[in-house]
This record gives sequence, C-alpha cells and structure tokens, in this order.
Amino acid sequence: MPPPLKSKRSPAPVLPPHAPTVVIENLYPSLEGGRHPVKRVVGEELEVHADVFKDGHDVMSAVLRWRPVGSPRWFEAPMQPLENDRWRGTCTFNAVGRWEYVIEAWGDTFRSWKKSFAVRCQAQDPDVPVEALEGARLLREAALRARTAGAADFGAQLDDVADLLTNLPAGELLDVLLSDELQALIDRYPDRALSTVSHVQRVIVERERARFSAWYEFFPRNAEGRSDKHSTFRDCLARLDDAREMGFDVIYFPPIHPIGVNFRKGKNNTLTAGPDDVGSPWAIGGPAGGHRMVEPALGTVDDFVWLVGEAKKRELEIALDFALNCSPDHPYVAAHPDWFYQRPDGSIRYAENPPKKYQDIYPLNFHCADWKNLWRELIDVVLFWVDKGVKIFRVDNPHTKPVAFWEQLISEVQKKDPEVLFLSEAFTKPRMMQVLGKVGFTQSYTYFTWRESAHELREYCTELTRSEMRWYYRGNFWPNTPDILPGHLQNAPSQVFRIRAALAATLSSCWGIYSGYELCENDPYPGKEEYNHSEKYELKKRDWNAPGNIKLFIQRLNRIRRENAALQEYENLSFHSADDGRVLSYSKVTKDFSNRILCVVNLDTNETIATTVHLDLPVLGLDPNRPFKVEDLMHGNIYEWRGSTNYVSLNPNGTSLHVFRVEQ
Repeated sequence: MPPPLKSKRSPAPVLPPHAPTVVIENLYPSLEGGRHPVKRVVGEELEVHADVFKDGHDVMSAVLRWRPVGSPRWFEAPMQPLENDRWRGTCTFNAVGRWEYVIEAWGDTFRSWKKSFAVRCQAQDPDVPVEALEGARLLREAALRARTAGAADFGAQLDDVADLLTNLPAGELLDVLLSDELQALIDRYPDRALSTVSHVQRVIVERERARFSAWYEFFPRNAEGRSDKHSTFRDCLARLDDAREMGFDVIYFPPIHPIGVNFRKGKNNTLTAGPDDVGSPWAIGGPAGGHRMVEPALGTVDDFVWLVGEAKKRELEIALDFALNCSPDHPYVAAHPDWFYQRPDGSIRYAENPPKKYQDIYPLNFHCADWKNLWRELIDVVLFWVDKGVKIFRVDNPHTKPVAFWEQLISEVQKKDPEVLFLSEAFTKPRMMQVLGKVGFTQSYTYFTWRESAHELREYCTELTRSEMRWYYRGNFWPNTPDILPGHLQNAPSQVFRIRAALAATLSSCWGIYSGYELCENDPYPGKEEYNHSEKYELKKRDWNAPGNIKLFIQRLNRIRRENAALQEYENLSFHSADDGRVLSYSKVTKDFSNRILCVVNLDTNETIATTVHLDLPVLGLDPNRPFKVEDLMHGNIYEWRGSTNYVSLNPNGTSLHVFRVEQ
C-alpha cells in the first residue's frame, strides 16, 4: 500500500448543503479576518494554525488546501493536531501571483470507528462482530469513492480488508486495522460528506528579490561625478559596474522624467534657479512631456530601455521612482486642471509640508470629480514602464495618497505581471506605514534610520520580524537617503558609516544606501537632517574611488549575505544579551540549523568595550555540553567558544563588530 502523501492536487472543496458540523476559528496568520493577504516568496513555507473541534467524541481530521486564485484545482496537505484543539499545517507556493487557502475539517468516521473497535476488542465486548460489520461498511464506502476517483486498484484493496473484517477473529484484525498502510489508503478517500470549510484566506506570493535584495541609489544625471557635465543613460555603465562590484543587485533611480522650468529650484533648494541649474527630478513635467517621457538631457526612452537591458546582463535590476508630482509645466496641468487643487482665485495650489514648501510641485487631487480617469491614467503610467522592462518601483510618499488607490494599482499591475515589486517610501505614522504593507507594498522604508541604541534596535526589529507585522511588512533598512542625513552620520568618521551599514545589512534581509554613503559623505545643511549642496538640486563633483571610502567593507558585507542563507531570510531574527548595554548581539539561523550567523556589534564608536555575551543556545541549535566554533567572516579569525557565556572585546578603531558563522 502507498505511503501517506505529503501534498497532492485534489478537487476543489465544495461547501456542503448542510449546517456546519465543525468549528474552525482563530486562524493564524489572518490579517483583518482575511481582508488583507499575507506575504510569502516562491518556495517559502507558510505555517497555518487554527482551532478545529466539534461536538461529541469523534476523532477529527483536517487538511490545508491552497491554490492560485482562479484555479479550478487545489493543492492539499494534512494538518496535525497540537494541544487543546489547536491544529497546524504547512504549505508552500510554486509560482508568483495571488493565492488563497482554506482549512477543511470533518469528523473522521473511520478513525472514530477504529478507536472504538480497538477498545471493544480489548474488552472482549460481545458486540464486536456487529461492529466489525460497521467497519466493513465504512471500508466498502471508501472503496466506492476510490473507484469513482478512477483508482480501481485501491478500491479492490479496501474491499479485501472489508472482507477480512467479516472472516478473521477480532484479535487478528487489530494488526491490519491499526497499520499505517491502511490508514494512508483510507486518507486518500475519506468521507467528507459532512466536512466544514473555513473562510478563504489570501496570500501574495512574490519572487525571491522581494525578500532578499541590496539596493544602490544614484542619480543617473550625475553618473560620472562631474559638476560641469550632465551625464546620460549611456554614461551609467561604470556606475552599474561599480555597484555590482560592491554586491548590490537593485539599482534605484530617482525620477528620470522631464523637469519643470517654471519655479525650478536652485542649489540648496533656493527659490531662484540660475540658467545652468538642473532642478529637482521630483518636479516632473516639462516641454518634453510628463510621466511617460524622460528628461532630454538623459537621453531617450529607447536609451533607458537599452540601459535596463545592460543592467540585466550584469544580473542587476533598475528600480524606477514612481513620484506622483507634477511641475507647473506638466502636460496634465493644461489638459486636466481639474485634477489639481484649485485655489479661490483660480490658480493651482502647490505642495507644502510645513515648514517645507515645494513651489515647483503641484500635488494631484485624488478625490477630484474626475478621479476615476485620474486613477486610470496613473495606473497606466506604471504599466507603460512595466512594458519597458521595469519590474521594481520605489513609490514616493505613498502615505499622502489614498490607500484604496494603491490597493487597486498594485492589484492591477501584479495581475498583468506578478513579478513587479513595490517599495513604499513612507516615513510617517506607524498605522499608515503598516496599512500600505497590508494592501500590497512589497517592501517598506523603516525607522531604522533613526534607531541608534541597542534597546531601540532590539525593540523595533522584534516588532518588525516577530509580531504580526512580519506577515505583511518587509522592512528595507537604509542608513541614508537623498532626503535624510541623520544626526549620527553628520560630520561622522568612517567607522560610524561601517557600523550603520553592517546593522542594516544583517538585521534585515533587504537594505540599501544612497550613493555617497560609500564615500562617507557627512556634510549637513546647517540645522537640518539634510545634505549640504544636495544632489537633489545640482550636479555634484565626486571621485568614486576617493581615499577613505568603505567600498571594500560594503563589498564584504554583501558577499557574506549572498553566501549565507540565514541572512537571506527576514523573519528569523533573534536577540541575545550582553553585559554592556552598548553591545548589540543577535542571530539569524535557518530552520534546519544548516547555517547560523551570530552578530556582535559595538554601538559606541568612541570607546573599546570588553564584555560578555549570553547566548540563547537552543535558538542557535547548540548542544550546551559541546564546544562550538565561531568564524568571523568580516576579519577571518576563528574562535572556540563553550556554553552560553563568552567574552568579546570590540575596538572602534579595529574590530568593532563580529559577523560569526557558528558551527558545532
């Protein structure tokens, strides 16, 4: 007889024409009762839990079913009972796209009969012969279901066992009835006539880069690092090669569209632009067109498509900024003035985020009378660039647009091409950042940029990776952006840049930097968390190999990430303790313990710290009675440690952090 099946395709569950016989409740994970989908990547397990029970004393059976949305057939795997009517099942997804799953459960008539029959046999109950006839009936019904399903051989086997029930003594029957082989056969064709099916739960399944990626942002107009020359798409290959050499796989461009002329900003965001000022790329729209065109100084749309192809040859992807800003010169302003906010005097209101003012940008009114056509146009803009080969979009300020718009846009775009990913750039209130993840954003910027102490990092990262947020919110950790030079990086030495990069690259499976970080650029605009002489408003002179750069350090970080599967997972972060509160200790471990990474970081960039770390050995899968080896992947040293308590010394000017691979 065949062994039990781990998973199989089976007919779609049909809601029975009877009252529910089983209670299925407290499904986990379930976002807003199934209103929002959980996130997985292809091949990644989803472990589902639920309370499953019914009246009486029947033995229960339950299966987890899952399928691509719209498919007529389901995959299926048995669920296992835990304690107190809690059940667990696991599934994986073999393709990107929208999926759904349900739990189906029923009172298992054969298992219930078998349990009762065994007790009767052991007690030498006089009703055993009658009960044997009942068992034979159940087996013949299963045989009929097998033959109906086209499995005549299995039906014959079940009929043979049914015949035995009426001919063999009870004692000899037990060995047959209790065999795993018979139960596996019955489980193929159970009686589900009175089964109950849970409410449908949804899943977004994305490609691997959704969970594991390293981003590098640069302005294509400044690819050559010259203040006297505007670079083009054709000039960007050296930057692509440099980013690839550092180990990045996603190249993110700020907006590449025509830049407005009227109210163009000058250097350092001044209100008056000189004749040679290039303006902010986020002030989209000019004489050359709007969101479907590119800035003429960069080249043409065909040049951009060429660059996307060149990036692909280098195993890189270009992510495009989707910024829903319009300059006063955008074609929408003349063609659809009703899409903008009208002031009482008939003029259009420009964007403000007090005390910041953006005179060069007109925000769109997503609730205007013509909102359906506006939404349709913006969705079509994304689809236009998808057709040009763009598979990743970084979305500018999504929290200032309706959540329903993003849910519709992401759903429509991924329906056409499920490989498209979206990064949310929303530095705002937690609830808004979270709901954007729930409605479909693949990854999200985070507060990591401002979390500095061990306590803050521990608390925040635990919330991201261990709470319910892990099912819908993937944090992408950035130490800096073109808009943000955080206080701890201002006028800071290179060691601070190393520490923040190491934290970002190992705490999360997704991280990124804005160009200039590898050069440790640290000059702030006075009194603000912004760069002085910001590249947002001017061409910037750079030596991409200037002395003091940390490119080799970043390269090593990204290589370690690629070579260690534990760092490619998002939800496997655990923290350990250290006697000194300035030391952060944490680990990432694969489920089978085949790869174990332990990081120990000195967060004080001024002082050497000698302390002990206290490891949670079960989290690391370590036997407390055996020594284990820790290999420092950053520096090449190997140490033998014993037990949970071990000594470290971390010097800001030398070995300030360890990225250990742990083996026992």
